[in-house]
Amino acid sequence: QVQLVESGGGLVQAGGSLRLACVPSGRTVRIYRMAWFRQAPGKEREFVSAVTSNEGATQYTDAVKGRFTISKDNVKDTVYLQMTSLKPEDTAVYYCAANLLNVGNYYSPRNYPYWGQGTQVTVSS
Repeated sequence: QVQLVESGGGLVQAGGSLRLACVPSGRTVRIYRMAWFRQAPGKEREFVSAVTSNEGATQYTDAVKGRFTISKDNVKDTVYLQMTSLKPEDTAVYYCAANLLNVGNYYSPRNYPYWGQGTQVTVSS
């Protein structure tokens, strides 16, 4: 089993920055990919970004390309999401997710069996 704990959310003005962190515990040596999703009120959970553990390959949704950066600290096993030039439409609960196998695509929530509790990001205009 893998447990995930997110931190770093908060309230920020448009144009500001935040850094989210996701710390895994448990069978972390078997993690294949970690990802960030977000869910705004009344909307479905959507993919934001992902990174593979071994190759460090990264993926981003178009809405955040050039503004968000995902990274992984292999010593701390922590995944970060650096968010810059934040917009009000980035407001959502951000969730960290992990999978142990390279199955399915990287952007569908159903391909991730492990989830954190979420951290709120609110961007004011």
